[in-house]
Amino acid sequence: MKILVVFDHPRRESFCGSVLDSFLAGLAEAGHAAEIADLRAEGFDPRLPLADEPDWDDDDKIYSTTVLAEQARIARSEALAFVFPVWWWSFPATTKGWIDRVWNNGWAYGARKLPHQSALLIGTASATAESYRKRGYDEAMRVQLCVGVMNYCGIARSQLEILYDVMEGESTRTALLARSHELGATYFT
Repeated sequence: MKILVVFDHPRRESFCGSVLDSFLAGLAEAGHAAEIADLRAEGFDPRLPLADEPDWDDDDKIYSTTVLAEQARIARSEALAFVFPVWWWSFPATTKGWIDRVWNNGWAYGARKLPHQSALLIGTASATAESYRKRGYDEAMRVQLCVGVMNYCGIARSQLEILYDVMEGESTRTALLARSHELGATYFT
């Protein structure tokens, strides 16, 4: 399976970058091919210019060349994955802007939806799982991202995997990297 992996962190050498590497190794081990969209390294502009604003009266609007290139990259894949730090209980702004700008009316929702059947969202979080459950952040994120974005755009199977306690220590980080590898090796099997 060909998987587009969207990565969003300002530092590729961060722990989140290590999670990406472990996930990619798991995908390769399972025989999947991955294409990486490193939004920060590529300099993707998440701001929504007028040329890419949804046109509710035109499901066939032609968007900017930047958006068309991103849409072509998405269309080359059979499934999607996202690796990102959890900021304010969601995607970072660059990923959110990428979705706002690229997953547009008439292409990802509205008259047409995305053809992908699977999306895996891997978020790294410094807080504990208990903290997220206590306040309902984990469930709120699942509803927002899996139902409100992925399912809304036609992706039937989506999963949010939060890797908690990333600042806890080396043994925790080692376990989280093993988990990200496992997620790649068992991607929706």
